[in-house]
Amino acid sequence: KIHLHLIFTAADFTLHQHAGSQSSQHFNFKPVGFSFQLQTNLTPPTPTMAKLILAVAALLASSANAFTPIASSNILSNHASSVALGMVADEHGSKRKRALKTLAKTAGVLSTVAFATAGLPPAALAAKKVKEVVEVVEAVDNTQKLLAAGAGVIAAGAAVITLTSGSGEKAQDFLETEPYWDQSSVPVNVYKNKAPFTGKVVSTKRIVGPKATGETCHIVIDHKGDFPYWEGQSWGVIPPGTREKDGKPHSVRLYSIASSRYGDDMTGNTGSLCVRRATYWCPELKADDPTKKGICSNFLCDTEPGAEVMMTGPAGKVMLMPEEDPTTDYIMVATGTGIAPFRGFVRRLFAENTPAAKAYKGQAWLFLGVANSDALLYDDEFQEAKASFPDNFRLDYALSREQENKKGGKMYIQDKVEEYADEIFGKLEGGAHMYFCGLKGMMPGIQEMLAEVCKSKGVDYDVWIKGLKK
Repeated sequence: KIHLHLIFTAADFTLHQHAGSQSSQHFNFKPVGFSFQLQTNLTPPTPTMAKLILAVAALLASSANAFTPIASSNILSNHASSVALGMVADEHGSKRKRALKTLAKTAGVLSTVAFATAGLPPAALAAKKVKEVVEVVEAVDNTQKLLAAGAGVIAAGAAVITLTSGSGEKAQDFLETEPYWDQSSVPVNVYKNKAPFTGKVVSTKRIVGPKATGETCHIVIDHKGDFPYWEGQSWGVIPPGTREKDGKPHSVRLYSIASSRYGDDMTGNTGSLCVRRATYWCPELKADDPTKKGICSNFLCDTEPGAEVMMTGPAGKVMLMPEEDPTTDYIMVATGTGIAPFRGFVRRLFAENTPAAKAYKGQAWLFLGVANSDALLYDDEFQEAKASFPDNFRLDYALSREQENKKGGKMYIQDKVEEYADEIFGKLEGGAHMYFCGLKGMMPGIQEMLAEVCKSKGVDYDVWIKGLKK
């Protein structure tokens, strides 16, 4: 375990180690204005942990002037750790925010190193938890508000960061309406072409294997919480430069948002896009023709951290999830990057600690069509949801170059959906919502399949499908 304490005192630095069957290391770091103490109990003590703790101390020391002494009797604590912070704020509260952001950065470094040394997945959990506490405190007008936060628990096979705001662990609900399913305040077209929003790229990463047909990238964009959106909405992107034919600015391209409203880091400050690089293969050149490549998709896939992106929206309300009835079944059909909105759905329902996730009792069924296994998108996330919620999440893939349909041809998405024609028809009759995103070419086959089911059941397809459309 690691115990973190902050107490205001004079400047000093000491290090003590005690021998024994269970070694105890004490690191006291006391910059001007407050003291910082970490105690670890490890068997045996590790050099990595010492470096980790000293790194944390250095980060905290860098913002010592943002804290002021408070009475020790006001310190809040829990069983794992305690932190007491009294924030000094100028008229804009800038020092308080800087201090809180430093704390968030500190815990992020702590958790990243902890997860790395334990051989575990990236420490998104820690960054997420820290940001939750930061959001809570920044929203409080009283600048002497105390914050109790956990420093971390590291064991042989696990690493966990716990943070509290005095009343227990905080759920991901700071971007929810009241009640959470109320859609009356969904943001739509807040930023327009003439006055777009400027976001900054956090990361751009290729997310398909070497044998995938083309390149698909996952792009995380920082909007600082000023560009809220809901799952199922789209962002418009205006690529830089002008059109060759008339010198006018490029038009807006719409991309479905591939994250929940909280973003991949759960801070509410980012959103993600899933973009396939559009290229044109010239049979004469026997190579990609750069003059015919997709302007916006190539711009996005080539971005690096810090790059600015001009954005509009958020657009659309037709793809929102109707969350009022938590027993509603969702059938999601996607091809390629059409998976974007459904990744947001799955994260909201099965990967986040949201009111929607806690309440959901229905079944979400995802169909994804791609060329081959290397082209699968976010498969690790979907497999985790399937393993954790086997009764509430179903997953079916159509791999056109690796699977055959019942007629011996390539397995396209409409063929995979057709395998469950009667079951899907029954779910739709029972109030399920069915979504489609991706290539329009899948729609005729799916509509023909549903028409055949209607015919076999003596149902007028045109009347039936009209009643389903929203």
